Amino acid sequence: MTENSERYRKLVLLHSNDLHGDFLAKEEEGKVVGGISRLSGYAQKVRDEEPHVIYSISGDMLQGSLIDSEYRGLSTIEIMNMLGPDVASLGNHETDYGLTHLLFLERCARFPIVNANIFITNPRTRLFESHTFIERNGMNIIFIGIITEEVMSGIRSDKLISSLIDVNEAAQEVGHICNAYRGIDVDLTVLLTHIGFEEDKKLAAMLDPKWGVDIIIGGHSHTILERPEIVNDILIVQAGVGTKQIGRFDLVVDTDLNSVHEFVWQLVPVTESNCPRDEVMEKLISAYKSETDLKFNKFLCRLPHKLTHPFRNQETELGNLFSDAIKECVGCDIVLCGSGSIRRSEMGPLVTLGDLTATVPYHEKFYLATVTGKQLKAIWRHILREEAFTGDHTEFFQTSKDLEITWSRGKQEFLRFSYMEEPIEDDRELTVAFHGFHRNNFDTSFGIPYKEVLENGHDFLVAADVQDMLVQYFSDEEPEARGIDGRLTVVP
Repeated sequence: MTENSERYRKLVLLHSNDLHGDFLAKEEEGKVVGGISRLSGYAQKVRDEEPHVIYSISGDMLQGSLIDSEYRGLSTIEIMNMLGPDVASLGNHETDYGLTHLLFLERCARFPIVNANIFITNPRTRLFESHTFIERNGMNIIFIGIITEEVMSGIRSDKLISSLIDVNEAAQEVGHICNAYRGIDVDLTVLLTHIGFEEDKKLAAMLDPKWGVDIIIGGHSHTILERPEIVNDILIVQAGVGTKQIGRFDLVVDTDLNSVHEFVWQLVPVTESNCPRDEVMEKLISAYKSETDLKFNKFLCRLPHKLTHPFRNQETELGNLFSDAIKECVGCDIVLCGSGSIRRSEMGPLVTLGDLTATVPYHEKFYLATVTGKQLKAIWRHILREEAFTGDHTEFFQTSKDLEITWSRGKQEFLRFSYMEEPIEDDRELTVAFHGFHRNNFDTSFGIPYKEVLENGHDFLVAADVQDMLVQYFSDEEPEARGIDGRLTVVP
């Protein structure tokens, strides 16, 4: 690469996203991979070897581990403080413990958390700093945080809060910020987004080259890349999910043109061979783990075999298990259980309190409403729209026994739509249970206005905390594991 000079200056830019409390190393194919100890060790190794380093995180530091959920993210912020990123942006899961708690966590962070587009509605005031400047190797580098409507799903019921709705509005906000610093010599402009890889490409295409955006470091879609995508001369990257890898840019910046002159990008595996352990970090993690193990090692039940949840957009064994358990607990006809509420890909055959709460970590309310057959078909047409199979992280739903659906992607129609082996007529009424999260976002989750459902009668709160309900159920009952039984079939 070009030698460091007055005009051409070197920078190493490390990046992570969607860490999701992935603190502990795992063994895969006989090798130990990931873990916050070796991730931290690699970051420190690079800082020791290279004179000019920046480490950024693009959202979703929170949610995904017992250590995180037990301490409501405070443990994660302490761990992140020790990891030492230079800047981070918000992801949708940063709001999981509520907006007030997020503001508390932000005050505990020893690194800037940037977000340009979450506002108090009146007066229109940002809740976070939209950007931060970092100086390295004599360069002025701006980092701007962006997230679109996804973050509002967790706090949409709070009418005091608003957000930019779509990528187009986000692009305009980036333009406003960049234009505000036209009189300052900004050598490099980086967006830390949490909107998904496909949306990152759309955003890049909308950005005016005069705004000077050089790099988009994304998150949310958990995308693994072999090389950066380049759209509108903007480099777009992401680093998968968790701590099994870390992204690394070796950059040469042209400070006369304020742009990337040369780059080498790689997704570095976090393994024993190239990432030393951070023993101080390990002591901190061990202290938290010891506390959570005392509580969460309690045995709950035994399943016939290990059950899996490999993909969101198909019927899964765990999806069936939890949907059927909720149906039995609340006494409804149908359960629509968000696939994204199941956070692990497998569970069992022995199930501890820790296994269950890590698999279904959300302390969500559950509601019951009455829908007509016509409305239920409209809901499932929305769930099964083509974007569910081709888009980034589109919400999908698992369903309880007795509902039987076969959907043709090619014909875009139902080949089977029945309840207890009887076709569902348009005027038939059925009781349906769903997460409070989806009740607050009914239009976007299910594709029809909630007010239309309420015309059938009042809704009811049937579980104040679905996790507590499932813990009690798995403690008292021997859950029936049906496996895949064809209740939801998708054909070409």
